[in-house]
Amino acid sequence: MEFALSEDQRMLQDSLKGVLNETASLDRIRKIAVGDAGEAAILDGALTEFGLAALMVPEAAGGLGLGALDACLVQEALGYNVAPSRFLATAVAAKALAGKADLLIASGEAKFALALTEVSSRRDGAGVELKGGKLSGKSLLAQSVDGATHILVADTAGAWHSVSAMDAGVTVMQTIDRTRTFHEVTLDGAEPLASVTPAAEVLALARLLVAADTLGAAQAMIDKAVAYAKERQQFGRVIGSFQAVKHMCAEMAAKLEPARALIWHAAHALDIADEEGPMMANLAKAHLAEVGTFVARTATEVHGGMGFTDLVGLHYWYKRIGVNRQLLGSPEQARQAAAELQGLVV
Repeated sequence: MEFALSEDQRMLQDSLKGVLNETASLDRIRKIAVGDAGEAAILDGALTEFGLAALMVPEAAGGLGLGALDACLVQEALGYNVAPSRFLATAVAAKALAGKADLLIASGEAKFALALTEVSSRRDGAGVELKGGKLSGKSLLAQSVDGATHILVADTAGAWHSVSAMDAGVTVMQTIDRTRTFHEVTLDGAEPLASVTPAAEVLALARLLVAADTLGAAQAMIDKAVAYAKERQQFGRVIGSFQAVKHMCAEMAAKLEPARALIWHAAHALDIADEEGPMMANLAKAHLAEVGTFVARTATEVHGGMGFTDLVGLHYWYKRIGVNRQLLGSPEQARQAAAELQGLVV
């Protein structure tokens, strides 16, 4: 048995990497980070044309009918280029609302945002409640709200609801990650367009995609550190020839490569409906949060003082990994969920 990507999966990732290399340069990411809507529209248009919205919609509904592993490959490529994208929100919405919004998602008519932060943790004053068939309350750190037509929001009872973005009040929430914009979403009597009680696999997929994003960002930081070590000279030698720098680069690679296998395994388990899929996805989220943090710190150290400059731009990847660590659940919360799925805690 060959434990590797299929030819189609390699072609998918290679094709997307080509698009991102052309449309998500560091210069464009810098402009998007300071609010250049025109540059963001160029990138969004390229990704829309690529057809990412239809990736996880069944073929019968006009989609591509691909699975969690394909989605992880896409998200890894987006993380590698720190590209802002609606893909994660679209993929999770397609999984959660299967059979309810397939045609709208596949056609691009429905563009989803995610307001699921309170599934993992809730601050005082936050949380959405369903009363009398209407939703009220607020959700923090909602993703992909800009340009969204629909919002997938979780209530305090565990149900998820699709609501019109027109029925929500939104306020920008600034984080350290300037490659993505997060919002506070406020609902006041909004009527759900569709409601579901999602299986564990849906939240697991969302967390796994965050892990895949961290995987891509961390790989980019390693590649940048290695390239810098081959060029930067100290005492008449490239710093990559010093044993200490070699060890730092080797340790980053040694920690990250097994994490890739963990994500692939978790995604495959979700695709074949293996009962350990959700558990493995949660563990992948927790593990990548910690490995990503290590890589971000170590890659910055390899760069020395240059690692803190905007000229190198390493901070975009560093901060994205930092926000991903907490997004949809901290490592501790993801491990708790994995333990509950195994019946180890109640």
